[in-house]
Amino acid sequence: MKILHIINSLGTGGAEKLLVDTLPLYLKKGITAELLLLNGTRTPFYDQLEKTPRLPIYHLGYGSLFNPLLTFRIIPFLNKYDLIHVHLFPAFYWTALAKVFSGSKTKLVYTKHSTSNRRIDFSWFTKRIEKWMLKRYARIITISPEVDSILKKLLRFPPGTFSLIENGIDLAKIEGAHPLAESFFKTRDKDEKIVIQVSSFRVPKDQPTLVKAMALLPGNIKLLLVGDGPQKAECEKLTEELDLQGRTEFLGTRTDIPQLLKAADVVVLSTAFEGFGLAAVEGMAAAKPVVASDVPGVKGIVKDAGLLFPKGDAITLAKQITDLMSDPDYYHRIALACLERSKNYDLNAMVQKHINLYMEVIKP
Repeated sequence: MKILHIINSLGTGGAEKLLVDTLPLYLKKGITAELLLLNGTRTPFYDQLEKTPRLPIYHLGYGSLFNPLLTFRIIPFLNKYDLIHVHLFPAFYWTALAKVFSGSKTKLVYTKHSTSNRRIDFSWFTKRIEKWMLKRYARIITISPEVDSILKKLLRFPPGTFSLIENGIDLAKIEGAHPLAESFFKTRDKDEKIVIQVSSFRVPKDQPTLVKAMALLPGNIKLLLVGDGPQKAECEKLTEELDLQGRTEFLGTRTDIPQLLKAADVVVLSTAFEGFGLAAVEGMAAAKPVVASDVPGVKGIVKDAGLLFPKGDAITLAKQITDLMSDPDYYHRIALACLERSKNYDLNAMVQKHINLYMEVIKP
């Protein structure tokens, strides 16, 4: 079976990280997997994935993702594969149009990676466009119960259109990682504690709430923010305004996430919404207490294992971090519960479910 995955780029993000982790596993399971990027700008994820043997990576240049002419550049790829699996907007629009304009019979599958959809919410017209595009897909994969429920309610497609396959992570890779030994701060306190958030600096992520919480915490508690994106400069400015430069480090995009998580004491996911809180699961697998926003796509993962705080509530977030740091027994109890919860999200099991779905979709 020969599969092509299409995504906007390999920039920082959960969907991109998932492809970096899963594509090598498809190959190990005997699937011919290839990747097409709308924008081929080099990134750490690109460099990492390029090292995978037998994994061709194609791209359509370095221009805007919103150029409709990308539709026609996708067309030559359509009939070379048994199935095409598409991720994110606008990639799934251009691929749907490419199928219509070319008359290709190749089946399309789309993964919906978020609980939010401004195109559906914006107006009846954009909702109709969205529904028309989605109807070009033989199957829509939803990555959490929240995403599944929201899409079914909004779209009201026929039964069997949606397949719920929750995301997974490479548990062994994270559990077996060694803490990064480097010092991140110019001055190191004897009782220094590290809080970390790994996420892109773009909607829906909410690093500013975490930065505001840091201003309420003791000076020995320091913050690592991993990732890049358009809202990074705004967050850096807030850090300066709150005089937190000496306690906050912006590390940019990194590929050594397991080692960074192991070096931290508490993992935070502050966000407005998620499709699936992948960063929360990774923190759990590192045997760290996870403190996350109480929002769709995160709540179901963290509840009754880690800690949840109301979206945007820096005061409650700061209190929860303080409680963990000041009570070793409580800290270890939450960390152990998080580790146990992470075992529900195995990457190999997720990939096998995708393969089973592919076979079901393409069978005559």
